[in-house]
Amino acid sequence: MNKTWLFVIIAAFFEVGWVIGLKHASGLVEWGATVIAIAISFSLMIAASRSLDVGTVYAVFVGLGTAGTVLAEIILFGAAVQAGKMILIGVLLLGVIGLKMVSKQKTKEAHHS
Repeated sequence: MNKTWLFVIIAAFFEVGWVIGLKHASGLVEWGATVIAIAISFSLMIAASRSLDVGTVYAVFVGLGTAGTVLAEIILFGAAVQAGKMILIGVLLLGVIGLKMVSKQKTKEAHHS
């Protein structure tokens, strides 16, 4: 895995944080952490889209963020585990993996033209 894809994965991790923050933040510190997570998440996603197709970056970012948020809600907040939801998250993750496998990183020459 190269640095660009690592940016996408870290961005998705911070996406989980800010999405949960939007729902559960109640104080200034929590809202501040939520805003910081948004800034980090989008900065990394934008950086990754400079080398990868933006559609692929966004799809992987949202897919991983969605799966992570569902799992975090289950683990951290006791949300119900539903078989259908878990199967669909698995399908989503298969799509994310598939997109990563078929995507090509832009060359520097193609990026500057």
